[in-house]
Amino acid sequence: MIEIKEITSKSDIVKFIKFPLFLYKDYPLYTPQITMDLKTDFNKDKNPFFKHSKVKFYLAYKQGNCVGRIVSIVNDLHLEHHNDGVGFFGFFEVINDQDAANALLGRVSADLKAHGLKVMRGPMNFSVNEECGLLIDAFDLPPILMTPYNPPYYQDLITKYGMEKAKDLYAYIVKVPDELPEKALRVAALAEKRGLTARHLNKKDFKNELEKFKKVYNSAWEKNWGFIPLTNDELDYLGNKLKMIVVPDMTAIAEKDGEPIGFLGLFPDFNVVLRQMHGSLNPLTLAKALYYEKKVKDGRLMILGIKEGYRRKGVDALLYREAFKGVKRLKYENVEFSWILEDNTPVQMSIKMIGGRHYKTYRVYDKAV
Repeated sequence: MIEIKEITSKSDIVKFIKFPLFLYKDYPLYTPQITMDLKTDFNKDKNPFFKHSKVKFYLAYKQGNCVGRIVSIVNDLHLEHHNDGVGFFGFFEVINDQDAANALLGRVSADLKAHGLKVMRGPMNFSVNEECGLLIDAFDLPPILMTPYNPPYYQDLITKYGMEKAKDLYAYIVKVPDELPEKALRVAALAEKRGLTARHLNKKDFKNELEKFKKVYNSAWEKNWGFIPLTNDELDYLGNKLKMIVVPDMTAIAEKDGEPIGFLGLFPDFNVVLRQMHGSLNPLTLAKALYYEKKVKDGRLMILGIKEGYRRKGVDALLYREAFKGVKRLKYENVEFSWILEDNTPVQMSIKMIGGRHYKTYRVYDKAV
């Protein structure tokens, strides 16, 4: 018998956060986030996501032992933008037990149905602006910064519950070349002849640079599957999280007559560090972090957007050229581009132009409630 309990207290939130540490104890590639950071993310008074969403946290128990967790999400901003009757589940973790998985997913389904919604979609942690999708291949490869990782059996549990593929999200890997391919450089040069420019991010003017990113984001991704506009509060919250790890030399802004038209954000893979910290922040783990920070050799390009009207004009090549100057100077070895919608052929072609290959897939599932 599976008992599902809604989480309401701070002590239970800690149980929710730490459950994966037990679940993944035999998975050396699993990368826990810092517990203190997750407490902030899950705090309804601190995370602006909760201003436009109704979120419930659940733990599953079997014979008195915690065997799983899940979150149900009614995102009013998503519903306002798409009017599609879709709600979400996220932060799904469970032992290899179909009854436990069914109970967790069933509780979310009941929540969403009670709100008059028609479809349950996920996993989303919390939205498309954050971690989303279930890893369905490449389980022997470590997850890059802010990307999902899960056991192979999750796919069976979710499909046996009755969920079906909604969309695949691709990750590409690029081995850092001595120079970008001649074609990419030629396309970048043509973009410059059109009066387009690219520069590195100015961290000393970070707040204004964030505003430029928002202008690009809400235009560039507006028609993408699942897009949700960033609110001002969410932008500030995201900026505060990323400011600590942003590397100006690997972040590029494309402009036309001083106006932002494209943005590229490439971040160091600090998962290398987090795997040594095991979710804890103390003098010992901080010392480990300082040591392993020097061993980070890979990065993740997780922000790439170009305003409509400037696509297919070489802006992508221009951004790649500027960002990869920094990547090469810092002696990085590989860059992951993720995630890319399975049907976003133009972006996939631009990544292949600089030698990228598809090497991981994340899947988002739907089920009628």
